[in-house]
Amino acid sequence: MARLNIFNRKIKTHEGADAKNITDELKLRRSVMSCLLWENQFYEDGISIADRISEIILKVSPEQVASIAVEARSKMKLRHIPLLIAREMARYTGYKEKVGKLLNDLIMRPDEIYEFLSIYWKNGRQPLSSQIKKGIAKAFIKFDEYQLAKYNRDGAVKLRDALFLCHAKPKDKDQEILWKKLIENGLASPDTWEVNLSKGFDKKDTWQRLLKENKLGPLALLRNIRNMQDAGVEEDIILNAIKKMNVERILPFRFIAAVQKVPKFEEALEKAMFKSLEMQEKLRGITILLVDVSGSMDAKLSQKSDISRLDAACGLAMLLREICEKVEVFTFSCDIKSVPSRRGFALRDAIVNSQAHSGTYLGAAVKFIYNSEIIKTDKPFCDKNFNYMKGQTHRLIVITDEQSHDKIPNPKCLGYMINIASYKNGVGYGEWVHVDGWSEAVIDYIRCYEEILL
Repeated sequence: MARLNIFNRKIKTHEGADAKNITDELKLRRSVMSCLLWENQFYEDGISIADRISEIILKVSPEQVASIAVEARSKMKLRHIPLLIAREMARYTGYKEKVGKLLNDLIMRPDEIYEFLSIYWKNGRQPLSSQIKKGIAKAFIKFDEYQLAKYNRDGAVKLRDALFLCHAKPKDKDQEILWKKLIENGLASPDTWEVNLSKGFDKKDTWQRLLKENKLGPLALLRNIRNMQDAGVEEDIILNAIKKMNVERILPFRFIAAVQKVPKFEEALEKAMFKSLEMQEKLRGITILLVDVSGSMDAKLSQKSDISRLDAACGLAMLLREICEKVEVFTFSCDIKSVPSRRGFALRDAIVNSQAHSGTYLGAAVKFIYNSEIIKTDKPFCDKNFNYMKGQTHRLIVITDEQSHDKIPNPKCLGYMINIASYKNGVGYGEWVHVDGWSEAVIDYIRCYEEILL
């Protein structure tokens, strides 16, 4: 007979606050949307997070699991964790039937084909299922010679191996010729910085030519500014490339990482960043922004990353500072501090240096804001004609890893909890609008949510 008189243990965050017992779908979402696969985080190791994701999948419907995987890839720009989800779905009846279409949706670059196969064979080589073959075959059809050549690298699994294994059929004669060139290692070498430098070409000449010919994408430019400087590339050429770069949908934390590498280009990079932020539609009304600067936020996003979770949080804060009609910024750790009304990298500096990076008393910070009447909520969020009420605070946005020491009160206005970590338990549920991830998609979510609300 089952025991009924059982102690009901409350679940906690890593720092001891009461956490919400959420649905399995939400558990999967919070574990996925900020997850860099197999990377350790401040409180949990990467293996534990990956194992938890694998365990939760069977508790969520196949349709919901596939939808979360696609969202993680397309909106959150995560590459490896969606592939792990596809691999886990391929194990189970009721789930594996959807893997063919899912893989085709997830694979947006040729290297993701062999990265998926590496995950598939992580615990030993085994035959590919029919759905796996189907998904990879469909994905192959999407890529041209430049894309295939760019990612046709030596490794345990090669693109030509994957092509043989999935038995893909070319869509036309031209693609048949292209795949034959792939099989025979006859693809034309792409004119990329990776290829040119791997061939031993002069670094300075290579960088300067690619910059002058506008053959570097914005992310490649931002990630390699230090390499260019070390190679002796002329400063005017780098500055001109920054000025002309396509900044659409490049998040502020990318610019933060670039400035950390080469501070001398801060002014030019900040101008480029502001240009990217100008493209954003405004969030109407008054916003209170609360940024977590506790010790755990100093942890790097990954072992090889140059940026921390706090950098990602500052990037979102810099973005919100520009797109909100009116905004006040605060930080919290063991205390709560008001941040001067600054923009760009000056706002980042003000957030980072606002107080010691120690504990996580989010509950106390929210209560302080309520008790000091920083948030004015005497009237409804909007009137009967769905107009924003003047003088009223419309939203409180918290950017955090949700590992609080204390209990979090419910919001008195629209309350958003943006979670930028993958920890098992968190606090931002109930009456809070919970959003996982640190890409621009979270801003899109807030905007869409309020459009539906109004």
